[in-house]
Amino acid sequence: MGGGGKIPYPKHVWSPAGGWYAQPANWKANTAIMGAVLLSITGMAWMVSANREHRDKMPEPNSFFPSRYWSKQIIEHERKLKEQKESER
Repeated sequence: MGGGGKIPYPKHVWSPAGGWYAQPANWKANTAIMGAVLLSITGMAWMVSANREHRDKMPEPNSFFPSRYWSKQIIEHERKLKEQKESER
């Protein structure tokens, strides 16, 4: 009921993934490190993209627009609109 043992495999074969039945002892740590590296690279690319984003036309005030939360230009524009509304009162 266990399916048998491991099948024989050639010992001289090398692969960067570790070969047959590879389960390195530190695979969890390596996975966590690579996840952190990928997350940091993605975060840096996101910041560069948000800093370089330029809009000629601003989004409508009450519509859903995801980049309104991280685009400096849109945040400053909405801050100015809010100050104008408050000064009109």
